[in-house]
Amino acid sequence: MPQITRASLEALDERDELRPFRARFTLPDGVVYLDGNSLGALPRATPARVAEVVAREWGEGLIRSWNDAGWMATPARIGDKIGRLIGAPAGTVMAADSTSVNLFKMLAAAVALRPGRRVILSERSNFPTDLYIAEGLAALLGQGHELRLVEGHEIPAAIGPDIAVVMLTHVNYHSGAMFDMPAVTAAAHAAGAVMLWDLAHSAGAVPVDLAGCDADLAVGCGYKFLNGGPGAPAFLYVAERLQAGLRLPLTGWLGHAAPFAFEPSYRPAMGIARATVGTPAMLGMAALEVGVDVALAAPMAAVREKSLRQTTIFAELVAEHCAGHGLRLASPADPARRGSQVCFAHPDAYAIMQALIARGVIGDFRAPDILRFGITPLYLGFAELWDAVQTLRTVLHDKLWQDPAYQVRRQVT
Repeated sequence: MPQITRASLEALDERDELRPFRARFTLPDGVVYLDGNSLGALPRATPARVAEVVAREWGEGLIRSWNDAGWMATPARIGDKIGRLIGAPAGTVMAADSTSVNLFKMLAAAVALRPGRRVILSERSNFPTDLYIAEGLAALLGQGHELRLVEGHEIPAAIGPDIAVVMLTHVNYHSGAMFDMPAVTAAAHAAGAVMLWDLAHSAGAVPVDLAGCDADLAVGCGYKFLNGGPGAPAFLYVAERLQAGLRLPLTGWLGHAAPFAFEPSYRPAMGIARATVGTPAMLGMAALEVGVDVALAAPMAAVREKSLRQTTIFAELVAEHCAGHGLRLASPADPARRGSQVCFAHPDAYAIMQALIARGVIGDFRAPDILRFGITPLYLGFAELWDAVQTLRTVLHDKLWQDPAYQVRRQVT
């Protein structure tokens, strides 16, 4: 492969069909943002849209806006839009609640679908909140359910006749390793288990086809690659074939068949609407919809192609320019087996990342020793990869990370 230079990467930027999307985001000058897999950048259209909801729809329309501005239909409308990004047909996705709350709902429903089984199977390095939710649900049910954890590569062989549900994050938050969704889903179904996917690091970043692989249930995040803002509403998916018989643990008024009849007893709504619980947070929904609309405007095939190229270039530049400083690639070497991030392990990862952030290269740290770099093709340029790696090289070569200020752990790492 020809040697990578900054000039060669600038040439790639000039030919990049996604380059115009950079103008749709607000990014500070002098910053290389490699943390969109944790919090997406601000779409330029978001402030005006949120201001419109605040000043006109809320300020002037007041309570009338539930009807006049279509507020009540927002969760389903945004859900259908997200569905187009994850291969889900209309009427199978709702924007609602947080990822953790949605996971609790979907996991409880999945367990109820397999009353004779007591095991929830997951990956040992799955995102902790997923594991905590599973532990909490098992304790709440008090029926002998257990969470069984194995390594990612052991998942297919571990799916046996006692497994009620396989609960996995499609792209691992810690390493970026990506499961073969069709193959794992097929293995779960062959063993009679329910398949539940967490798409937090997938939606808007990698191609997903929930319906095509016959997935049962899914949840996902609105503030990473969907750029919905900090704490944005999340989403959930229920395959159409399961909706009528789904038993949900949270039976809120918006999941009722007739919310404004104010009946004393619960009657589930038809379809995906029964998976909603409470009143939608309209300011968050407004911001999320802007981010989703931007994601929909970009061809997913082009996003994935650029992501694969950028993660490959970034890994190769680090290997070439930062060799001898103790970095170890912690993501799969094959770019096709990872999501839109590249991770490196180092004993002093936290301090190194703090030194990088102080110099305008923003990634993040994941305990115990991971430097995590998110690749967001809609606003990340190729030449920025060169700049980021040169900054990393300087931090390592000059041991800038040894500054005592970078050793102090902050509340959010």
